[in-house]
Amino acid sequence: MDALSDPTTGRPLFGDAEFGEATFTGHADFRKVTFSGHAGFDDATFSDRAGFGWATFSGGAEFGGATFTGHAGFGWATFSGRAGFGGATFTGHAGFGNATFSGHTGFDGATFSDRAEFGNATFSDRAGFGRATFSDRVRFGGATFSGHAWFGNATFSGDALFHTATFERAGQLGPMVCQGTFNLTGARFGSPVTLEAAAARLVCRRTRWDSTAALRLRYATVDLSDAVFEYPLSITARTAPFTDLSGTAVPEGQLDGSDPGLRMASLQGADAAHLVLHNVDLSASLLSGTIHLDQLRLEGECPLAASPSGLRRRGLRLVRWTARRTLAEEQHWRAAQGRSGWTAAPASVEVVGPAQLAPVYRHLRKSFEDHRNEPDAADFYYGEMEMRRHDRNRPRAERALLAVYWALSGYGLRASRAVGWLLGAMAVTVLVMMLWGLPADDPNPATTGRLTGQDISLTTDKPDPVNPTGSLLSRLSWDRGEKSLRIVVNSVVFRSSGQDLTTIGTYTEMVSRLAEPVLLGLAALAIRGRVKR
Repeated sequence: MDALSDPTTGRPLFGDAEFGEATFTGHADFRKVTFSGHAGFDDATFSDRAGFGWATFSGGAEFGGATFTGHAGFGWATFSGRAGFGGATFTGHAGFGNATFSGHTGFDGATFSDRAEFGNATFSDRAGFGRATFSDRVRFGGATFSGHAWFGNATFSGDALFHTATFERAGQLGPMVCQGTFNLTGARFGSPVTLEAAAARLVCRRTRWDSTAALRLRYATVDLSDAVFEYPLSITARTAPFTDLSGTAVPEGQLDGSDPGLRMASLQGADAAHLVLHNVDLSASLLSGTIHLDQLRLEGECPLAASPSGLRRRGLRLVRWTARRTLAEEQHWRAAQGRSGWTAAPASVEVVGPAQLAPVYRHLRKSFEDHRNEPDAADFYYGEMEMRRHDRNRPRAERALLAVYWALSGYGLRASRAVGWLLGAMAVTVLVMMLWGLPADDPNPATTGRLTGQDISLTTDKPDPVNPTGSLLSRLSWDRGEKSLRIVVNSVVFRSSGQDLTTIGTYTEMVSRLAEPVLLGLAALAIRGRVKR
């Protein structure tokens, strides 16, 4: 078919062009060609390179079922009408970079065996990539989707790069499967959207949502660093596989068989005021630098990293870490301090110290308390106090006071520790009373009188308690033990025993009446913190 020339531009000009089922064995060069009418290439075969760069399709362009064995170049092409590539096969590289699609665009069921390039492409109407298969990396970086973008049942075997893409009226993306990284860095969503994807990794750094959004994900590790969402954004772990419109489960390829759970990699720099996480693993998430972390909502099971279990060697001493939920950043900091059992930071992650972590724990604690979940907020209070105790920028007196508070009761959260100290203090007090506090014998009052005429004058004196004598072992009797225990029990509840004591015993009772009720109160406080509604 001979082409005319456009009198204005001098470019080749076709009216209606029908190449249906045609076979192009050599290089098919349609670069800068203008198709003023309908261009039909349905079921055509391009055995070599197919060049449509800078071509203009004023009418409909149909490439349904076409086969591109070599490089298919549509860069900077303009499709003013419908562009149909449904069921097309691209064996080589497919380049649609900077192409303009003004009408309905359909790549439904298309197969891309090599890299696919849609960078900076413009889709003004509906863009359909349903059931499309991308065997290698695909790039939509900088692309603009002004109409509805449909990727239902699309499969990406490599990375899917949508960085800086714009979705003005996406509505719904997916369900789709990406076995590599689904990259939405710098992308913008201008309308409410639901994203459903089974992906190995979802990167949303500096992604902007201008309306409500719901992310329903499987397998993915999500990075929301510096993301912007001014309206509610929910991220939910999808437990069951996605299904298509007929109810059939979407094949998940190499992802099938691995953990389908959802993990958060980072929220640094994001504003969490409108963020809701449901069943998202936060054990490796970086939370320092998150804005409005106290307004973050965690629903379902959102575990954090656990402290090391069992006994650990620390120099010549054996230590056991208190079981609690911790931030990933605390894990990194303690590992950097040489503590065994804690997770070291990856090479690309900066280790932050206690001064930066204390506010993070405080904000998480407030978030849980605001949602009436004070028992689970206790771990974050413990973490906050730990960071304050280890913060060398704080006054030594404050750190010393926190150290005592930690040693006695685990910041009022470890009842067993406070009870242990209480029982130990009571045992020591009983022993001191038996050995030195109780007198040798209970002093008996002595009354003396004088008769003067008809007047009688009586004076009653009570002898001072006599310190016990004899060996220390002889003082450890059942009778002295029972008296000492009664004195100690009374001291715990601020009561005087009424027992005559030696000077040592008197001062010992005074100290025990001050210290032991405090320990009992700390134990009660810890129990209350775990059962408070």
